[in-house]
Amino acid sequence: MKITEKLSGSQLCLSLEGRLDTTTAPDLEKVLEDSLEGVKELIFDMAALDYLSSAGLRILLGAQKKMNLQGSMKVTGVNETIMEIFEVTGFADILTIEQ
Repeated sequence: MKITEKLSGSQLCLSLEGRLDTTTAPDLEKVLEDSLEGVKELIFDMAALDYLSSAGLRILLGAQKKMNLQGSMKVTGVNETIMEIFEVTGFADILTIEQ
């Protein structure tokens, strides 16, 4: 998976490309640990994300909990496959998703 970070003031956009699964989730977790200080708005751009596993969902949930304390989080560019995963797992009700 490729993670592209774009920090603009207190807004951080993370573009995810490829597969967010058990193998790549620790990479995203590390980026979040290193990058969230001072961030008020976190955006996950999933336009190029092909696959999302439960490990990826766990990372998103942790990021949402952290951002609830310091600002906001939204997910953009969600394709049909990923949206179906969000709906089946109930994450569609937890996350702010913008198409």
